[in-house]
Amino acid sequence: MLDDRGRVLLMRRADTGAWGIPSGHVEPGETVAHAAVREVAEETGLEVAVERLVGVYSDPASQVITYPDGRVSHFITTSFACRVTGGWLRPDGVEALDARFFPTTNLPQPLMRMHPQWLDDTLEGRTGISR
Repeated sequence: MLDDRGRVLLMRRADTGAWGIPSGHVEPGETVAHAAVREVAEETGLEVAVERLVGVYSDPASQVITYPDGRVSHFITTSFACRVTGGWLRPDGVEALDARFFPTTNLPQPLMRMHPQWLDDTLEGRTGISR
C-alpha cells in the first residue's frame, strides 16, 4: 500500500521481528480481498480499499517460512494494491510492533524475504502475476 507521497506501508511483525507488508489469514466466510482490508485495519488501524490484484505467490523459494519457534509454513499469498480511505496509523501491539510509511528507496531491515518481490510487482504496476 502506498500513500499519496509514494511511500510504502510496512509493519514490524511481532512473530519474527522483521518488517513487512501487513498480511494475514482468510477467516471462514470471507473473500481474500475482504481479508486484506480486515488485516490492514486490525494490524495498523488504517481503513483501505482494494484497487487491484497484484498477484498470487506460491514459490517455495520465497513462500516457505520457518518461524523462530521452529514452526514451518508454506504460504500461498494473494497480494493487492490498496489505497488508504480512513483511520489512523496505530500498530496493534500484538501482531504489529510498529507501523510506518517508508520511501521505497529506504526500506527498513530486516525485511521479510518474500516482500521485496511483492513490492516490486506492486510498484511496477503489474497485475495478475503468478509466481
